Amino acid sequence: SRAGALPRAGRGKKIGDSPSPPPPWPLAFTSASAPASAGLPLSRTGSVAPLRHGFGSAVVTAPPAEDEDFATAADLQFEPPLKVVKYPDPILRARNKRINTFDDNLRSLTDEMFDVMYKTDGIGLSAPQVGVNVQLMVFNPAGVKGEGEEIVLVNPVVYKMSKRLLVYEESCLSFPGIYANVVVRILCVQAILLFDDY
Repeated sequence: SRAGALPRAGRGKKIGDSPSPPPPWPLAFTSASAPASAGLPLSRTGSVAPLRHGFGSAVVTAPPAEDEDFATAADLQFEPPLKVVKYPDPILRARNKRINTFDDNLRSLTDEMFDVMYKTDGIGLSAPQVGVNVQLMVFNPAGVKGEGEEIVLVNPVVYKMSKRLLVYEESCLSFPGIYANVVVRILCVQAILLFDDY
């Protein structure tokens, strides 16, 4: 299994149930609309549309807190080339700010994150893992540039978890060389999804 990777379908095991192939990855996504304060109009920022894998239930989310901390332009600044932050760097435990500005700098950051992810043989990478404390993640289950689907999640929130447990071999780019079986639940995540035309 690759760093930051979930195993291919068929390698997971359900707890307390007869074996059968699990979903390709234990995530289900739905979209949230981009905030009105987004830096670019939606027609320019690309599709913000549902992407669902496995769940069809209603979304249940808490309203944003009044004191919610949004990222400033300075919070989104980065110096390429980005490098993966390794544990125990405190940046991995720092609070991550929400994003409400969708501009060329955000696009550049996501492009750079995909480059780092592919170069380090991963399938997913969060912004804190490259030293930027914002709620942003890039993901491609194929793990190969030009294959699969590149997904960008902005301000993701877990809003539902399955009762069924699965065992997956998991690893993390911030913990290089460590692989372990972990017990996971299938998660439903609501996020702003940004696609290629963003």
